[in-house]
Amino acid sequence: MMKTPHEKIEFLERMADGITSWIGSIPSLIIHTLLFITSFLLPVFGIVDVDKMLLVLTTVLSLEAIYLSILIQMSVNKSHEKIEDIQEDIEEISEDIEDIQEDIEEISEDLEEINEEEDDEDHNERAKKAILKSNVNSNKNEIRFLKDKITELQNKIDEMKKD
Repeated sequence: MMKTPHEKIEFLERMADGITSWIGSIPSLIIHTLLFITSFLLPVFGIVDVDKMLLVLTTVLSLEAIYLSILIQMSVNKSHEKIEDIQEDIEEISEDIEDIQEDIEEISEDLEEINEEEDDEDHNERAKKAILKSNVNSNKNEIRFLKDKITELQNKIDEMKKD
């Protein structure tokens, strides 16, 4: 089955993430240590000439370093993209909070106007209750929205920590 270029790129990115993750693990450290010990023991037992072993080891390590630097840069780029997304979400939440504050200020001004215009305490109380109920419902909706955004951001942060 033919894969689209996008699917091929996604596969390569998943593979690169897996390699980067494995390289930074204890099993990788153990395997690399064993390979180095083996490399240096080969000349001791006369299996390979020291110069040849050093040449091959240096070449392999150079290639590994090149690939690791590429993989690390890919990981840094991904983290940067995720951070930018989170910053955009935070800016949106900040704007929402500013809007809520403006709404609360407007409601407060409306309450003050109602108090000044009306002498009838029952009417004032009913108006206050109606406005407060509306304000509470509006704030509850805004708070739910903000909680969902915060949860979404926390999930993104958790994903970034895993990466």
